[in-house]
Amino acid sequence: MKYIYITNRPEIAAIAQGTGVDRICVDMEYIGKAQRQNGMNTALNRHSFGDVASIRRVIDRSELLVRVNPIHDTQEDGYPASEEEIDRVIKAGTDIVMLPYYKTEAEASRFLEAVNGRAKTVLLLETAEAAKLIDAVGVTDAADEIHIGLNDLSLSYHERFLFEPMSDGTVEKICKKLRCHGKTYGIGGIASPGRGLIPAEIVLREHYRLGSTGAILSRSFCNIQTIGDLAVIEELFSRAMRGLRALEAECEQRLREQGPEGSYFMKNKEALALAVRQVLSEMDR
Repeated sequence: MKYIYITNRPEIAAIAQGTGVDRICVDMEYIGKAQRQNGMNTALNRHSFGDVASIRRVIDRSELLVRVNPIHDTQEDGYPASEEEIDRVIKAGTDIVMLPYYKTEAEASRFLEAVNGRAKTVLLLETAEAAKLIDAVGVTDAADEIHIGLNDLSLSYHERFLFEPMSDGTVEKICKKLRCHGKTYGIGGIASPGRGLIPAEIVLREHYRLGSTGAILSRSFCNIQTIGDLAVIEELFSRAMRGLRALEAECEQRLREQGPEGSYFMKNKEALALAVRQVLSEMDR
């Protein structure tokens, strides 16, 4: 699994890299995000071009991923159009550029043309419209990777909880289509072992069943906003990463022994559905 951690703090990026996080993400997405995710308690970052350069200077083993804004023209506040935004983050040293919230083939194509092979590309599939585009010629196949975003995907399907698409078969259908295209794909986010509204252990096992190869480390993986001591943060990162890697080894062994439809993974699928139902029940109270 490739794990992604979002930060614009160089000292945290260095810790994440040192503890085995595969990708450090500078998150520049702000256009439209607050409006569509209103009330979801999601992270609303607005990192800058300067943050890209700052993080580039401190990481040399982890990949630098930048989530840019959805396809847009120049904004009223003077923020540049997509082509300039993408050009600037690539020139600042980005390894991977991620496009969020695309709905049309034209948007995905405009993104891929702007990158023009200068960095790896990830399409963040997080709308029902994007799911329907999987078979569009030149979109899915042209991108290097796909990441399935659960927050906006759940909103797009008029669901109340981000893990509903993962428990009701929606994400599984998307994954099957992506495998038909031979694509590498990741899914949503994950907490540290023993934490999360849906325990990280259940989520990671489902990743393996579905063939996912990546996840974003959520705020609850290590809530750095409440911890001032970098040594404590490093210990928390290190412990959590060891726990995830140990569980990966277990999942890989069960895959070899049983395959993705073996009892180990199917029982976990049932546990995921039950946990989601419990969360929804609590929301109704």
